[in-house]
Amino acid sequence: MRAWDASRRALIVLPGLLWGEQQLGAQVAALPPSRDLGSELASAVQRRQPLLVLVSLHACVYCERVRRSYLLPMLAQGQAVVQIDMHSQTGVRDFQSVATVHEEVVRRWRVQLAPTVLFFGPGGREVAERMEGTYQPDFYAAYLEDRLKQARQRL
Repeated sequence: MRAWDASRRALIVLPGLLWGEQQLGAQVAALPPSRDLGSELASAVQRRQPLLVLVSLHACVYCERVRRSYLLPMLAQGQAVVQIDMHSQTGVRDFQSVATVHEEVVRRWRVQLAPTVLFFGPGGREVAERMEGTYQPDFYAAYLEDRLKQARQRL
């Protein structure tokens, strides 16, 4: 393929890809960072949902894949989802309404790997098995749906 053809193809394909990102972004701009786990959980439980928490790292491509491909669409459909950054000093209130930072919450939860998705129910207890890592890309959605179903049954 000649360089000009490759450039022309990029000019045709790239806007379509960007348009898709903008459409998702129009629904939900970003996965919100947690600020108050207790109130976020209370809101989720009131709607009979578990609170999903993505523990991520800045610039983690796997975290971004989980965020964009799975959790943002779920958030856009009304699922309660927030994000905690493993190494962030961003302030957050824990499930007992105690002021702390994201990094400390991750340490308390003993999360060692990003991305990790946790499923919380009443009292801040985990109501489904954690999803650590990215699993098989072809099956991630099925694993996520299975854990979400498990979490909803335990509410």
